[in-house]
Amino acid sequence: MKFGTRMAVVLLPAALFYAPAAGAKVIDQSDIGFTVAHTAKVAATPGDVWKMLRTPDKWWSAEHSWSGDTANFWLDAQAGGCFCEKLPGKDGAMGSVQHARILFAQPGQMMRLSGAFGPLQGEAVTGTLTIQIQPTAAGSAIRFDYVVGGYMRFKTAEIAPAVDQVIGEQLVGLAKALGGALPVTGGKADVPDEKAVPAADAPAKDEPGSLDDAMADLLKGDAATGGAGGD
Repeated sequence: MKFGTRMAVVLLPAALFYAPAAGAKVIDQSDIGFTVAHTAKVAATPGDVWKMLRTPDKWWSAEHSWSGDTANFWLDAQAGGCFCEKLPGKDGAMGSVQHARILFAQPGQMMRLSGAFGPLQGEAVTGTLTIQIQPTAAGSAIRFDYVVGGYMRFKTAEIAPAVDQVIGEQLVGLAKALGGALPVTGGKADVPDEKAVPAADAPAKDEPGSLDDAMADLLKGDAATGGAGGD
């Protein structure tokens, strides 16, 4: 992944590279890992969001690929399936790389992947990306949570903001592919909560609280319940 060869660039402040789709934050970090979370609202149904998720060639950034061409991406959206990339080589030789493996796939609601993206692939870490979708009055809310833990040769305080930028960039790309992110208004946000993912056809509703509050609830909820459950 070019992410890995351009760390000096990636470690610059994220604000220089993109505007967050709606909400973004490194919500927890320690010497052994960190958590980042991003949220966005789009004028697309949960079903349409799910269809787009299954085609990363339409929204994942080519800047964060190994081949430099998103046409080489594919994603098999079922448990055990691969989010992978073809690596065309010289003389017709074809290589490949696994970005992540699908752990959980519930159409229109949630996709969970296990993968250490970019330079993290060369470290002894586990990365878990949970993508949640929730219906709203205007369309859908999308939330990315990426949890990384284990031994790595990077300093957490340096790598966490860089990974936060890259994960956020992918949500920006997804939102753009779906027509663009909607603004959060009235101090309220319809953002999925890791603790409880509603059915895709559940009625839309407004939840009080800020995006920061919704993201901070993740760790509190997991500490109380021992995880998201359902797996």
